[in-house]
Amino acid sequence: MTRPDAADAVQKGFDAQLTRRILRYVRPYLGLVIGGVVLALLISLASPLFALIQRHAIDAYLSPLAQGRAGSRQALLDGLTWTAMAYMGLKVVEFALQYGFTLAIGYLGQNVLRDIRADVFSKLQRLHLAYFDQNPVGRLITRVTSDVDAINQFITGGLVSLIQSSFIIVVYVVIMLSVNWRLALISFSVLPVLFLTTNYFRTKLRDAFRETRTQQAIVNSKLNENITGMLTVQLFGRQKRSALDFNLSNRALLSANENSVKWFSLFMPVVAVLGQVAVALILYFAARQILGADASGAVAGAITVGTLFAFVQLSQQLFQPIQDLADVFNNLQAAMASSERIFGVLDTEEAIQDKPDAKTLPHFEGRVDFERVWFAYDQSVTAETPDSDDRWILRGIDLSIAPGESVALVGATGAGKTSVTALVSRFYDVQRGAVKVDGVDVRDLAQHDLRKHVGVVLQDVFLFAGTIESNLTLNNPGIPHERVVEACRYVGVHDYILGLEHGYQTEVRERGATLSTGQKQLLAFARALIQNPDILLVLDEATANVDTETELRIQAALEKVMRGRTSIIIAHRLSTIEHCDRIVVMRKGRIVEQGSHRQLLDKGGYYARLHRLQYAQGDAAD
Repeated sequence: MTRPDAADAVQKGFDAQLTRRILRYVRPYLGLVIGGVVLALLISLASPLFALIQRHAIDAYLSPLAQGRAGSRQALLDGLTWTAMAYMGLKVVEFALQYGFTLAIGYLGQNVLRDIRADVFSKLQRLHLAYFDQNPVGRLITRVTSDVDAINQFITGGLVSLIQSSFIIVVYVVIMLSVNWRLALISFSVLPVLFLTTNYFRTKLRDAFRETRTQQAIVNSKLNENITGMLTVQLFGRQKRSALDFNLSNRALLSANENSVKWFSLFMPVVAVLGQVAVALILYFAARQILGADASGAVAGAITVGTLFAFVQLSQQLFQPIQDLADVFNNLQAAMASSERIFGVLDTEEAIQDKPDAKTLPHFEGRVDFERVWFAYDQSVTAETPDSDDRWILRGIDLSIAPGESVALVGATGAGKTSVTALVSRFYDVQRGAVKVDGVDVRDLAQHDLRKHVGVVLQDVFLFAGTIESNLTLNNPGIPHERVVEACRYVGVHDYILGLEHGYQTEVRERGATLSTGQKQLLAFARALIQNPDILLVLDEATANVDTETELRIQAALEKVMRGRTSIIIAHRLSTIEHCDRIVVMRKGRIVEQGSHRQLLDKGGYYARLHRLQYAQGDAAD
């Protein structure tokens, strides 16, 4: 199986242009950014003060108290009490600062996340259908979820942490040098080794997590395939084979996760050991000087027990922001890769766009003209592509449909019938020729205005989560309930809906799982009529999956709704289109015959042969 989204796991180095584009989403929330940075800096200043307070308590009160010198016992206890209160007061201040910082950064991240997701979703709705033909749904969902979340992690746990960690390191270095520069240099001697070690493990962990994400994508893909295709799995008894196939992918994910755990389990202890090496060096050199203290209690080199304790605390705390910076760089790499993919979507050219002077049709008549139309779904095909190229779907189509005329398109699968209806709605643009509605090229019309006049009923009916009525109106509050009922009566589905527990407010399960194919088809008919009750109606294999009784009901309704409307009907059942004004026979992207049902039968051509074959199959089935 192809490794899905293998490119999604690729890491990317720092890119200033991408970073500027990310920061544009931060700009509207500049107040939260400034507040978060200020709070982060205040937290950084407060953090080392705890070690200094502890140093003061030990040197000023605990050591004299233990040695029974330098003042009364009560004065020392009082000083120690006030120091403890100051320590607790500073902890309360730190808690308030941390709470405010977490809120500010959390709100910032969630708002940016919302804005990016909204932009990506809006962009996807504007992209032409050819884009979705070329990009799997799972990959696009990843753009709106995981990739956006990676940018959020970079903003909330990356940029601010970068500022905070860098500032903390500077503060700790300055304080340690000011307290005792000799011990500070001893502590810093471990930092180059820590840096090299962290960088080594960061590379290994990045590769391990990349493999984990790739294997997780494979497992998710197989899970999605087997759940959505469960009918096929059970019908052909593939449960054991599917389980074995899934188990192989699951074990690959296990192996990838175990590799991540192995490197992470090494990383933390190694960093901890290096931190303790720094502590050991401090203890050794400080203890040598402390043991050399004179009888009066003065300590050689101005190193006291409190200073030693403070340095142990400061050196251990110094290692944490350094480790955090490694995580920041990991977030940076993931965010750069994710932002590149997200902006790749946002920068995708909208091949189907309205012209600045796009026209509307205030008086829609319903005339449709195909003028020497050549069309291919492959976007690399251009007007200069040779006529002999196999990628052409439609080859020089000339077709005129008068207002109110009903035209049926018939032919073998792949003849180009569906492509004709897609071009009328301008879901795609032609490479040569022109498709015109009421004498105006569809490329010169506003898409919204064009499509609101075109009702499309597809063979594969998609129902959204919600109620029956919300699916019929597509959540348009301007459509009255009476119009919904009227359309449902037309197609013969009103009585069925009333028979449901909650009528038109009955909840529709995912993909309409509780409805039969025929019922979903009838609902699709009603939906098209509700949205476009008196304009152009385009039908694509609409009666292909309904039984004879339902088909007859649909035919009766169609005779009413098609009267006076331009209708393009595609059907494999030739019996359903015998009443049409004209039948257009297509073969390999060309029109080979056209005329009424009787005319084509009398002609004895391709249509007559299709008719004989279909009825021969029907007789054999009987």
